[in-house]
Amino acid sequence: MTNLSLRRKILVVDSRTGSWFIVERNMFSFEKLNVYQASLDLVNDIYILTQDWPKSEIFGLTGQIRRAAVSISLNIAEGSGRTKKDFRHFLDMARSSCQECVALLEIVRRRSFIKTDEFNKFYARFTSQAMQISALKRSIQP
Repeated sequence: MTNLSLRRKILVVDSRTGSWFIVERNMFSFEKLNVYQASLDLVNDIYILTQDWPKSEIFGLTGQIRRAAVSISLNIAEGSGRTKKDFRHFLDMARSSCQECVALLEIVRRRSFIKTDEFNKFYARFTSQAMQISALKRSIQP
């Protein structure tokens, strides 16, 4: 059994000429998961959120929340290529990374890096992400 089961069309742009063309490539099974796609959106939005945080935090809170958000996607991807038991374990780690992000958001809110409305928006998104991960885990029979 292979993870490469679907094909995806991708727009490729030649950086030298600016010309573009469409290619098809195989997709890994995890790329089809809505929970994985949502995690990529969260990573992007966390990078946007943190870009204006104090430079003194680049190796502290900024780096930590970025790594935790990226970890969600990576654990979903890595776990999908393993046994069902291992995949469930990787999903637990992905869910734990959601919880880590929530804790970090609370810290940065208290440090006044983000406003309460931003905190609430991201809190809801990480909660939703954790619930989606839990639902996926429940759907995988041991």
